[in-house]
Amino acid sequence: MIEKEVHTKIYCHHCGDLCPDEGIQAEGNFFCCNGCRMVFEVLSEKDLCAYYDLNQYPGKPQGRLPRKDRFAFLEKEEIINSLVSFSDEQQTHATFSIPYMHCSSCLWLLENIGKMQPGILTSRVNFSEKTVFIIFDNKKCSLRNVVETLTMIGYEPCLDLNTHPKDKPRPIKNKRTLAISVAGFCFANLMMLSLPEYFSLGGYLEERIGHVFRYISLLLVLPVFFYSAREFFINAWAGLRTARLNIDFSIALALLLTFSRSCYNLFFLDGATYFDSLSGIVFFMLIGRWAQEKTQRSLVFNRDYSSFFPISVNLIKGERIMPTPISALKKNDIIEVYDQEIIPADSLLLQGKAMVDYSFVTGETLAKPVEQGAVLYAGGRQIGERLELMVLKPSNQGYLANLWNKEAPDKEKKQHERLHKTSNYFTLAVLLLTAGSALYWFLNGNAGAGWRVLTTTLIVACPCALLLAATFTNGHVLRMYKKAGLYLKNASVIRSLADINHIILDKTGTITNSNGFTVMYQGRPLTDEECCWAASLLKHATHPLSRAVAAYLGTRNSTPVKHFKNQPGKGIEGWIAERHLKIGSRSFVLGKPDTEAMNATRVFLKIDGATIGFFELQNSYRGDMASFLKRLQQKGTVSILSGDNNAELTRLQELLGADADIRFYQSPDDKYEAVCFLQQRNQKKVLMVGDGLNDAGALQQSDVGIAVSESAKTFTPASDAILDGAAVTQLDQILYLAKKSGNVVRVAFLVSIVYNIVGLYFALQGQLSPVVAALLMPLSSVSIILLTLFLSEWYGRKLKPVNA
Repeated sequence: MIEKEVHTKIYCHHCGDLCPDEGIQAEGNFFCCNGCRMVFEVLSEKDLCAYYDLNQYPGKPQGRLPRKDRFAFLEKEEIINSLVSFSDEQQTHATFSIPYMHCSSCLWLLENIGKMQPGILTSRVNFSEKTVFIIFDNKKCSLRNVVETLTMIGYEPCLDLNTHPKDKPRPIKNKRTLAISVAGFCFANLMMLSLPEYFSLGGYLEERIGHVFRYISLLLVLPVFFYSAREFFINAWAGLRTARLNIDFSIALALLLTFSRSCYNLFFLDGATYFDSLSGIVFFMLIGRWAQEKTQRSLVFNRDYSSFFPISVNLIKGERIMPTPISALKKNDIIEVYDQEIIPADSLLLQGKAMVDYSFVTGETLAKPVEQGAVLYAGGRQIGERLELMVLKPSNQGYLANLWNKEAPDKEKKQHERLHKTSNYFTLAVLLLTAGSALYWFLNGNAGAGWRVLTTTLIVACPCALLLAATFTNGHVLRMYKKAGLYLKNASVIRSLADINHIILDKTGTITNSNGFTVMYQGRPLTDEECCWAASLLKHATHPLSRAVAAYLGTRNSTPVKHFKNQPGKGIEGWIAERHLKIGSRSFVLGKPDTEAMNATRVFLKIDGATIGFFELQNSYRGDMASFLKRLQQKGTVSILSGDNNAELTRLQELLGADADIRFYQSPDDKYEAVCFLQQRNQKKVLMVGDGLNDAGALQQSDVGIAVSESAKTFTPASDAILDGAAVTQLDQILYLAKKSGNVVRVAFLVSIVYNIVGLYFALQGQLSPVVAALLMPLSSVSIILLTLFLSEWYGRKLKPVNA
């Protein structure tokens, strides 16, 4: 007797592909090629084998090993400059497109890549964009080393030397549209061909043409089953390969059962088919997904910070200066950047003395001098005199937004992993319920009900709306905030706003209108030349009072300013035409304490050590300030911290009450300490609202920091949100909507649960037809979208749009 040799299939431990033999092994594991084995050995050496615990077979097939010196071209300076977004003598920033990223294991490995290449300082993944933002130490590795490391572990980046990965146009995906068209055409014709079965008058049509129509129906259902429905089967198989039971597994199983049963009936039993139901399921499911995808794409757009990033720049064209959105900047455009303004694009320094603070980019607070002709990178903040720059690359607002929103990727990653786990458990529970109920009906002799249960339960039960309730709600709230002039870093700020119970307001430029000061000059009359000097110096100042005085002096021919120094919250001094000017507060200019009582705010002027006079400014409050402050006090306790003098004390006490916490002569450090005291001693959740320039420390320390911006150029990285000055008096409604957004999520969550319970109740009893189930599933997602939209609009109905 000849024994038959039994071959056991062996799958690659890394990628899951079938191994051709048992020759390639490492640590007791089998691999399909040396490339997969090498990746495993690298991960094992760096103690990163937890990668394989997150998903089964998470890796990408490696094939042959990469050719040596394949990436040698990445050592050329011109190529490096085209790929990096920032570089100095210490670190380099670069964003890579990773098209092979497909699961949570990929995300985990890419964010831990620094363990394999010690020179990598930070790695942050944008899963939806399939990009990874990497910061590496120039002294420990190079751009080539980073790319080789990514390639070695199976995530070779897509290198495009012409455009940034986020700027590349996406191809229009019309596959789903075609699939819907095919399914719709076949479904309509199948319904017509099914008329003999539904309306066979005395069996007349059934006897003569019904049998022929069934075979024609089989031909029509084939493109639906094998083409239109393939995304369900592809996604289901991908889930199974990674040990995940996704939603598409349930749908694919239901379609397979319906098709198999129909073919069995057609060829072996009574000929009754359900091809029309199958095509209806596919058609309505695809329509539902198309509608949901459109909605989600809209939400993503509204959450795309680059689409409304509130920063513009002055574009110089001949003798004209035009404020221009940075998204409209082109290569070789000439722009000007003033003190404390963000450099919006990689540029060449043409004129001016640059002292650039890259703390926004690198975390280092030390400003660095840059010589004329050198490159200034996007994200740096100019400290000092006005600069003229020539744009080298079109501005990438996405890069600036990425720097602003550093915490978002980790939160999105955790949410992504939670969704996968919840989806797994939900699908497993549905499969068990379906199998148990179908078995019950089959054992009780009701095969028709059993087949309906197998088909409809797998389709009608869907956690999509359940899982996306918070996403839809946050998307709608972000959209409404955008219209109202509030721009948030990320959706998590909404939850932080909902917890606020103490609000700190800056006075000048926050509750007062920066463009509404009444200015009067007292002192020795100024000559035209002196007015020109003062206006030229104040052009470099950032404080709202300085800007108000500059506007009062009017537009004059600018005189070059040398060696000026800006003291935040105090004033500015500098040399103009060999004259020394000092403009600012009483203590800064005269050296006398500011505690002396005054009836109005004063900005003093000194030229060459002689006090010339002062500008007296009367504050103009925004809107109906009395009503606004009363409404705001209902949301929490309110404090006012101002660096100005106490001229407005009596008026503010009338508005807030005699016992209100109102402080004047507050330095930026004083405001920071006040926030810390409230958080640590009083356990308060603090919202700080300031102009963003003198309040950076307090904004960063607070639970939520909102920078008020009158000009789109004064972007503040330290804040969690940016608020248009015209929307300040809507702050109470902003807080109200944030608190109520939690209610919207809870209501949508409850509706989703009720839908699934009711749907399963009828489906498990075999009372639903497959087509009705296919209609109900997308309707659940649409209903959640409409519900969150309606409730968000209702709670935010008092928010008024502003022209940002």
